[in-house]
Amino acid sequence: MATEASTSAAAGAGGGSWVEGMSADNIKGLVLALSSSFFIGASFIVKKKGLKKAGACGVRAGVGGYSYLYEPLWWAGMITMIVGEVANFAAYAFAPAILVTPLGALSIIISAVLADIMLKEKLHIFGILGCVLCVVGSTTIVLHAPQEREIESVAEVWDLATEPAFLFYAAIVLAATFVLIFRFIPQYGQTHIMVYIGVCSLVGSLSVMSVKALGIALKLTFSGMNQLMYPQTWLFTIVVVVCILTQMNYLNKALDTFNTAVVSPIYYTMFTSLTILASVIMFKVISYFYIFCSNACQAFLWFTF
Repeated sequence: MATEASTSAAAGAGGGSWVEGMSADNIKGLVLALSSSFFIGASFIVKKKGLKKAGACGVRAGVGGYSYLYEPLWWAGMITMIVGEVANFAAYAFAPAILVTPLGALSIIISAVLADIMLKEKLHIFGILGCVLCVVGSTTIVLHAPQEREIESVAEVWDLATEPAFLFYAAIVLAATFVLIFRFIPQYGQTHIMVYIGVCSLVGSLSVMSVKALGIALKLTFSGMNQLMYPQTWLFTIVVVVCILTQMNYLNKALDTFNTAVVSPIYYTMFTSLTILASVIMFKVISYFYIFCSNACQAFLWFTF
């Protein structure tokens, strides 16, 4: 977010650690993003246990049931995820999406370890290697995260979001999402993990951009510049709600159908890659493109393994 040029210059000239080279806002975003990863990683496991318990006495989420809505354990996992998402939401108000999103790699480690302990879902050697690659790649992204342009109003974010390039990306994402939902999920949802996760990741890339805009609006409002009077703020809010509900629905189906230790890392890799791509298009930062290529290589390795 907003940074002081003098602070960045002083940190760079001092040759200090990478933390000293980050702005105060980026450090706040980093701490919030790390806290978010702990809560979200644990929530995958609690929700999976709730889904299994609900499926034992009702219609499973994987085949279109919603009996998990009556299961307290699932709600406990949902509340844990909400806490994590709130921290994540706050992180986007302080730091660039390119810095916040990749830190979700930590949630992969947490969910993989807890899945092994609590769900007895074993992660094979290639899965472990994939987790390590995700963490190494995410660390690289964090260390080289570019400074984000200063945003002074939610209207400025709206201008970026309504430029032809991003509108074209959004149209492709929506078209691909509808094709997956209405064409591929009925046929392949129970056998191909990429179908459910594809929907979550595509929609998620749009939700991150909207969350970023909403976070900026709230941050500016709390600092004395009211952004709630702009209709764009409420449009971003609607997009966030719709995207989150869609992600939650299909992520539940994926967790109920497939191994948690597999769902979590693949979802993370696809979601992060598409978010970085959306950032490349929206903010026009060319250095994002090289990071996207790095993350795409991680995705390729995951799918190969």
